[in-house]
Amino acid sequence: MDSTQAVVQGLVEGLTEFLPISSTAHLRLVPALLGWPDTGAAFGAVIQLGALVAVILYFARDLLGITVAMVKAPFNAEVRGSLDARLGLYVIVGTIPVGVAGLLLKHQIEGDLRSLWVIACALIGLALVLLWAERSARHTRTLAELRLTDAFIIGCAQAVALMPGASRSGVTLTAALLLGMRRDDAARFSFLLSIPALGAAGIFELGDLKRAIDAHVLSTWHAILGTAVACVSALVAIAWLMRFLRTRSTLIFVGYRIVLGLVLIALLATGHLTAFD
Repeated sequence: MDSTQAVVQGLVEGLTEFLPISSTAHLRLVPALLGWPDTGAAFGAVIQLGALVAVILYFARDLLGITVAMVKAPFNAEVRGSLDARLGLYVIVGTIPVGVAGLLLKHQIEGDLRSLWVIACALIGLALVLLWAERSARHTRTLAELRLTDAFIIGCAQAVALMPGASRSGVTLTAALLLGMRRDDAARFSFLLSIPALGAAGIFELGDLKRAIDAHVLSTWHAILGTAVACVSALVAIAWLMRFLRTRSTLIFVGYRIVLGLVLIALLATGHLTAFD
């Protein structure tokens, strides 16, 4: 890996992590199309820490309110019923499914599930589910109306995003829409829910990243560079998507996912790409 590759992959990670188009798919596809070696799940997970910093910065005020409420809640019944305290609990409950699934499926995630065939099918499959959600959902429930069971359902959806190509933001946004939430509130909860998962994934993969650095597959500088670029580009992507979803639907992402999936299938079928490029 060189600095150009680190910058490009950091940019790809930051711009796609919070859009419902799958960062993992793009981190696999872009190097494959450019003839670069796959740097593996460890590098992708670590540069996600840049995206994690971005979402923390963007939602700093929300996170401060949630943290204060969670500290006060055990001692104050009024605070326990507040939206901030409930959101803190919902994020914890919603994170459990992806944590369990991540531990159980670690080898598959880093192995067979990184196949470009799997990614192509996941891109198209979730696009169709997202299209269904857009057409059938009520889009009326607000974040204040979210319940514990809703958070768990959205958390279970987040576990599906361990499959490359599914998209963490895509599956959680889709699940929230199917539960009747407004698009912007669905995105807000999706972003808050991503924080523990992104942090755990990045920290969990630090050991594998160190082994890659020791084997001279990549350098510490490239990991830092990719993470920094991911942070800046993720901030831009979050701000843009939050504004976009206040007035528009996710249909543009549905179309993009289907087109990208079909192009990927065509490249695989014609031998221009192989499943594990």
